[in-house]
Amino acid sequence: MKLNLTFEEMWEKIIACDRKYDGLFFTAVKTTKIYCRPSCKSRKPKKVNVAFYDDMEAVEAAGFRPCKRCQPEVEHSPYDEMVRRVIAFLVNHYKQNITLKNIAEHIGLSPYYLERLFKQETAETPRTYLDKIRIDKATYLLKSTKLTNLEICYEVGFHSPSNFYKVFRNLKNCSPSEYRRGLHNAVE
Repeated sequence: MKLNLTFEEMWEKIIACDRKYDGLFFTAVKTTKIYCRPSCKSRKPKKVNVAFYDDMEAVEAAGFRPCKRCQPEVEHSPYDEMVRRVIAFLVNHYKQNITLKNIAEHIGLSPYYLERLFKQETAETPRTYLDKIRIDKATYLLKSTKLTNLEICYEVGFHSPSNFYKVFRNLKNCSPSEYRRGLHNAVE
């Protein structure tokens, strides 16, 4: 589909990182031989080094390869795989003392950039997502074991009982003891 945009209009769209134009045209950088989506957050090239293409076949036929950052050849969000890798890491390491830096090193991004992208894609930070995983594990243990609340707190990766109780209450609207009593009362 041919867009009725001038070079200057397309230039303005890439400077603004306008997502609405993703897939409608591609920005090719002559010096690097890379092409991007209009919304790519990579450093902007010099204007004289840019060419615009209406479709992916044309830009690839001209000898350009897709940007590894914005992945213009991928139909879905370019960050889906990153989100999946972060979630897998959190699920596999929830018992450990995980920092944003640990996650970022595993994924290969800066902590700031990782947190920003993860929140953009999931509407949550990696920390709040980790808390949800831990509380899900805690509710399972409250249902299926006789472990004390304190034992469960440490078993699911919290290092402070006060933090465990605070997060549990925020997510479940009750304390762990109230949750367990509610299960017990529901059975009777």
